[in-house]
Amino acid sequence: MKIFLSVTVFILLLNGCASSEEKLINQANKIHSSILTVDTHCDTPMEFSDSTFNLGVKHADGCVDFPKMIEGGLHAEFFAVFIGQGIRNDSAFNQVHQKALDTFDAIHKNVAKNSSMAELALTADDAYRIWKSGKIAAFIGVENGYPIGRDISRVKQYYDLGARYITLAHTKNNDICDSSTDAKGPENNGLSTFGEQVVKEMNRLGMMVDVSHISDKSFYDVLKVTKAPVIASHSSCRALCGSPRNLTDDMLLALKENGGVIQICILSNYLKTPEPNPEMEAKLKELQARYGDYSSLSDSTKKLMRTEYREVQKKYAKSATVKDVVDHIDHVVQVIGIDYVGIGTDFDGGGGVDGCRTAAEMKNITIELLRRGYSKADITKIWGANVMRVLCNVEKLKG
Repeated sequence: MKIFLSVTVFILLLNGCASSEEKLINQANKIHSSILTVDTHCDTPMEFSDSTFNLGVKHADGCVDFPKMIEGGLHAEFFAVFIGQGIRNDSAFNQVHQKALDTFDAIHKNVAKNSSMAELALTADDAYRIWKSGKIAAFIGVENGYPIGRDISRVKQYYDLGARYITLAHTKNNDICDSSTDAKGPENNGLSTFGEQVVKEMNRLGMMVDVSHISDKSFYDVLKVTKAPVIASHSSCRALCGSPRNLTDDMLLALKENGGVIQICILSNYLKTPEPNPEMEAKLKELQARYGDYSSLSDSTKKLMRTEYREVQKKYAKSATVKDVVDHIDHVVQVIGIDYVGIGTDFDGGGGVDGCRTAAEMKNITIELLRRGYSKADITKIWGANVMRVLCNVEKLKG
């Protein structure tokens, strides 16, 4: 009898766990069907060098396409016009400017040929309208101010083509500001004089200033210059992971005072301090030695390198998890509150964790938020309302 009762209790407990998990899944599905969800950074346009790449088709590899977004309940995506940092002279600036224009064109064409599924978004109102019409809202951001060169007129040119933020720098210093990860150290002592002009021009146009990737000094310089709230489109918390790409608690407090938002990046190395992984490091060094400087490669060779890089990551990386992502969200909420945090995956640029490898799995983040007691109102803010508030305020303050 005792054994029978124990087995019965065990089965009941199992059923209770199953029904509890099922309830969370159903709750997440309902939430995603009733709120605007926004990811503020993906690097999928790097794939557009292949003219046959179609966002409207579900791809076996890669993180973001429209079918995956629909499956994961993701309604709006900021597609990055990414230009890796390279040589800084007039000839190079003209070349990378043209490459940026080509990427803008490829994004527009990809959205246009899938007009039944998606539409270009330029404002927060656009995002809500497009979502309510049953389509995906496709925003554009520029990652790295490098193609601006020293020509301030290019900021407006990118804005007119649909860009609604510019990440001022990437992994190395440029003419706008210092990067958080340049091995040579600071060059401009933060934001340069030209960089101040860029920030002011972005304010004038109604374009969000993105402080991801820039040095701590550059971050604080931006906050002194800008008259509008800023975003960190894909950054996490340095208190939990010591990467210089992440924001310290003091930076979070300054961001709150500015009225901005940090969009948690779901790239493992920005979520957890990496454990020693000599096997993976050796494979990555081998790749680097074989291909050389990424910025100098042809588009087809870059694609091969990215494919091999992803395979190495998949095979050898010790990945963070969805729980780690939500730990960072928790930390922001504890330090500065629920109104200043969102999600910027960095999909197709290294982003992705166990439990959320592609846009098709976005609801797993919501399930973990629900598991930790976040309300629908909280989740609405995290998944899009916060960054849309910032975009609205930037629009209002332009001119």
